[in-house]
Amino acid sequence: MRMVSTTPNEKTISQVAAIDGLKLAVEVRHASGAPTLLFAHGFGQTRGAWHGTSLALAAQGYRCVSFDARGHGESDRVPGGDYHMEQFIGDLRVLAHAELSKPILVGASMGGLLGLMLAGEIDPGAFRALVLVDITPRWETAGVERILAFMQAHPDGFASYAEAAEEIARYLPHRTERKSEDQLRPLLREGADGRLRWHWDPALLGGELVRESERYQPRLMAAAAKVAVPVLLLSGGRSDVVSRDTVGEFLKLVPHAEHVELPRATHMVAGDANDAFIREIARFVGKLSSPDRSDAVTA
Repeated sequence: MRMVSTTPNEKTISQVAAIDGLKLAVEVRHASGAPTLLFAHGFGQTRGAWHGTSLALAAQGYRCVSFDARGHGESDRVPGGDYHMEQFIGDLRVLAHAELSKPILVGASMGGLLGLMLAGEIDPGAFRALVLVDITPRWETAGVERILAFMQAHPDGFASYAEAAEEIARYLPHRTERKSEDQLRPLLREGADGRLRWHWDPALLGGELVRESERYQPRLMAAAAKVAVPVLLLSGGRSDVVSRDTVGEFLKLVPHAEHVELPRATHMVAGDANDAFIREIARFVGKLSSPDRSDAVTA
């Protein structure tokens, strides 16, 4: 699929078909032909996690493409709930090759791991560069368990948006601003019983991605060691998902990678320190060359 041109303050939302026919919700900002940033969110997030980042970078002249991963947000859910890693990698590959020039991947958490797998093992030509957002091939188990505990905490949903906002405030106590109803509406779905439930497919929590995630670590480390494109690792100084140990291990695997720590940020780097996050992306991408791609997939 060839994406539609937009201006920085406008966005185009479309559906892109994955290899298995499942539809992915994709959002594009800025004109085609500009350097492309492909944003891949973390587990349990949506493309909305990139709203402020993509708006600012589109205004700087970048083409910003974000999407909801399968089972998240407005993208289709897998019938029967049979999710596995290869599906998510395949979706990212389709979106990367939909662009007329190689995109720079900006991948947070799960999105970064998918990018490592694609660039290091499956399709080395998929990206011009990688920006990994608070993720390394080996992660701190306690931090991931905290994320999963939040996702699993309210299977029966919430009676109101205010109740959901209170739960987020407990999960992110360092943030002083509460989520408004308008901000929460894309993150919740109203069921037939009138209850509000998170946007993700509950089947994700019982699937392979959660149950067997740590068994992928050796494969991810091997893939990272083969990544040849420029890499920037942006980590949060207050993160409980990456640590000095996991960052040090990653930099030994990928010695050409650059690492920048944003000291005030947690694992939710873009949400905690978005201005600094945007500056670092623009600085890193500004150093890259701009090769065209002749093998773009269009439909």
